[in-house]
Amino acid sequence: MGEALAFDASFIQPIQHRPKLEPVDPIDEVPTIDLSISDSRSVEQLVSDIASACENWGFFQVINHGVPMELVARMEEVTKLFFDQGVEEKRKVKRDAANAMGYHDGENTKNVRDWKEVFDFLVKDRTLVPASHEPDDTNLRVLTNQWPQYPPGFRETCEEYAKELELLAYKLLGLICLSLGLPIADRLKGYFQDEQMSMVRLNRYPPCSSPDLVLGVGRHKDAGALTILAQDGVGGLQVRRKSDGEWIPVKPISNAYIVNIGDIVQVWSNDKYESVEHRVVVNTEKERFSIPFFFFPAHHTMVKPLEEVVNEQNPPKYREYNFGKFFASRNRSDFQKQKVENVQIDHFRLPV
Repeated sequence: MGEALAFDASFIQPIQHRPKLEPVDPIDEVPTIDLSISDSRSVEQLVSDIASACENWGFFQVINHGVPMELVARMEEVTKLFFDQGVEEKRKVKRDAANAMGYHDGENTKNVRDWKEVFDFLVKDRTLVPASHEPDDTNLRVLTNQWPQYPPGFRETCEEYAKELELLAYKLLGLICLSLGLPIADRLKGYFQDEQMSMVRLNRYPPCSSPDLVLGVGRHKDAGALTILAQDGVGGLQVRRKSDGEWIPVKPISNAYIVNIGDIVQVWSNDKYESVEHRVVVNTEKERFSIPFFFFPAHHTMVKPLEEVVNEQNPPKYREYNFGKFFASRNRSDFQKQKVENVQIDHFRLPV
């Protein structure tokens, strides 16, 4: 078992954001969608289910997704083996200001430290990103992956997994395109084929003696297009339900992925679909593992409402923004001592 984090005041959430530990038994839950097509289930029905889930929840689980279970099992195994090492070994691939990929145990969300440790890697090694968040700085820098020597096969398993998840991401993006009434499923594919910034994160949430004071990840929305999450059977992910603002647990389902809409799809859809707040709670007894795939377009992508979804009755609600700069702005506080308020997409919202 991996080492525990040392509890201190940096982890303590403001009172209004501390989790309620009594179980919530929701009347309705995040929907589960079967991605398989059969004689009794048409593509049109699948697209309709996707549209309903995106509109009502911004989250859904998928089964029969096509990712080999044997690969998922190998990925879970190497994740646990990596985190089970001593902290000195893990810090041999520690990320820093010069290299944003690798191991990290000091992640903050909204300026409060998360109760977790992570390992990040790029889907496309040597990814170009803006050198800074400053609008006038046109310089780029290259992000590269760094890989641990242990466990054996770690890099190969991670790279194989990333390729499979990329295929699933394109499939889901295509279904979302059709659900928005776009003419072809591949309408948005080009934003990702050229220099995409997508990444995979391995998360470990250790047991915590004060789960009522901390969060594994504080409340947040995802900046990208889609997030596809594999979680173990422990549970802990919570979604803010759109209908009433209640925090609803996403129950683990065997061999399922959790999918959520990110900020980019919210803007592309002109608010038809919404990027929804979510967080992770921890517990006193069990460590939890999860593996999110963050589907990000190229740094030069200019994000704005799609021309197919806007008209006189539904004018654009956002001005155009550059994804690379937006991402840099959201992430620039990681290695700075002062507190930095993350830029949100509402910053680009046009006046009504």
